[in-house]
Amino acid sequence: MSSATDKFKGKIKEVAGKITGDQRLESEGRTEQAKAKVRETVRDVRERARGIRDSLRRGHP
Repeated sequence: MSSATDKFKGKIKEVAGKITGDQRLESEGRTEQAKAKVRETVRDVRERARGIRDSLRRGHP
């Protein structure tokens, strides 16, 4: 699943938990959103590292 989908599902759970007063569901939703954000950050760091690596390789024959 994409991180955007996970963020959306997490937000739905969080809101549902708030509406119903289910703290566990609300917390679970916030946790899912945080995990999705971490995955996005890791993906972005990997992409940047690859870009740096590729630019360094092009600079050296």
